[in-house]
Amino acid sequence: MLEKVTAFNSRLCHLILWLSAAGLVAMTFIIGWQVFARYVLNDSPSWSEQASLILMIWYAVIAAAAGFHEGFHIRILAVQTSVSEPVARAMRLLAEAVVIICGVMMLIWGIELTGIISSHVIPSLGISRSWAYLPLPISGALIILFAGTRFAGEIIRPGWTAEKPVESQMNQAGTN
Repeated sequence: MLEKVTAFNSRLCHLILWLSAAGLVAMTFIIGWQVFARYVLNDSPSWSEQASLILMIWYAVIAAAAGFHEGFHIRILAVQTSVSEPVARAMRLLAEAVVIICGVMMLIWGIELTGIISSHVIPSLGISRSWAYLPLPISGALIILFAGTRFAGEIIRPGWTAEKPVESQMNQAGTN
């Protein structure tokens, strides 16, 4: 079961990264159009700045959840690698629990914020301001899923989330 959830998480993470990259490309085109329209056509579109900001919020916040799954986040392992395995395991479990709690807060407060701001409209786009805050609860749910899987994996198989030595990661990358 753990392998199926992990495989699902990996596919979901891959999709999220592709969507985030598409958002970055779309934002680049919008900004390019804005610059061209402003300096060449002398007619800057009113919607481009707000559309770019919303796209940036979406791809950055959602990609942050994927970054957690992929291990792109900053972490310090010096203490964890210098203690005994039972203590290191407790540290991994505590770290995953803290991340899950942060994901729960993002989910709950993001839903609340999205609801509070839903009646406000972005004038240049004509859409609810809640679209700018919707990535918070979505990212929170993804973080809960990814960290929850890692937490469960560490409970079921001690050492499952332990850092592998750099040499073994390089060897694994070479065989893929």
